[in-house]
Amino acid sequence: MTQPQHENMLEVKDIKVYFYDDEGRELKAVDGVSFSVRRGETIALVGESGCGKSVTSMALLQLVDSRGKIVGGKVIFEGQDLLLLPEAKMRTVRGKDIAVIFQEPASALNPVYTIGEQIIEAIILHQKLSFRQAREVAREMLRLVGIPEPEKRLNEYPHELSGGMKQRAMIAMALSCRPKLLIADEPTTSLDVTIQAQILELIRELQKKLGMSVILITHDLGIVADMSQRVVVMYAGKVVEEADRTEIFKNPLHPYTIGLLRSIPRLDREQTKLETIPGVVPDPSSFPVGCRFRGRCLYESPTCCEVPPPTLVGNNHLVNCHHWQEVRQGKETARF
Repeated sequence: MTQPQHENMLEVKDIKVYFYDDEGRELKAVDGVSFSVRRGETIALVGESGCGKSVTSMALLQLVDSRGKIVGGKVIFEGQDLLLLPEAKMRTVRGKDIAVIFQEPASALNPVYTIGEQIIEAIILHQKLSFRQAREVAREMLRLVGIPEPEKRLNEYPHELSGGMKQRAMIAMALSCRPKLLIADEPTTSLDVTIQAQILELIRELQKKLGMSVILITHDLGIVADMSQRVVVMYAGKVVEEADRTEIFKNPLHPYTIGLLRSIPRLDREQTKLETIPGVVPDPSSFPVGCRFRGRCLYESPTCCEVPPPTLVGNNHLVNCHHWQEVRQGKETARF
């Protein structure tokens, strides 16, 4: 979806990331994904596990696993293609301009260094402060993210903190250099409901204070409804639908998006069981020809053997489906 150039902080254009297994098979984890992020905006990347959300986010910073390769596309950040930057230059971008909250804080934090050492290292690297100055910034960041006794926590190791405290420490580390863009990869996955709400509110408050943009990666549509302005729905390495949050929830036009929405428990109607999307996600080494959702889709037809063209429907609503008009007319009777 094209946005006015001056509004966008980030433009991801046709990014492709392929992995190769021990047998030499090509696995197209991300295959032509495009989206943009405006200044101060939160967008959500949603979809089932394995759809390519996290791989897409790591590709933005050239952090793809050694078995993978970025084979095409552009990542334009403030007018500069990040995929053309050498590693030394990328290290100045990571953490300073673009920061990441990883999915599992217990594995993302180094167990042999204190929380303070890990935050201070990033601050010294990117802000060129003295150790004393960096420690003061680190202490203030821990206070900002709601960690009690921040001076004490600086000297503690990750195993001495609870899951929620680890996640807050990760957020403090990510925000210590005041990034322009924050990538939050399932930031509340391992946390209980109460801590989840606190973490999400914290991200929202800090976003307002710092004026940063956020890419929120999640499969939780409740979080999407609460946090995002725009939604990018991914399936099998491709974007299948993109629209403003309200439009996605009120007028979904891709059968996969409808399936995701119908799998959410509803309080306004009686349900004996949760609805599911039929079938399974296809093997990335042998995706179906044409639309990758065919075989699971109740609107499937011979036309679906061809790749669906991206269609702009109404205001800022993009859908990749041959049958979006039929979906719009009959989605309430689709048997998901």
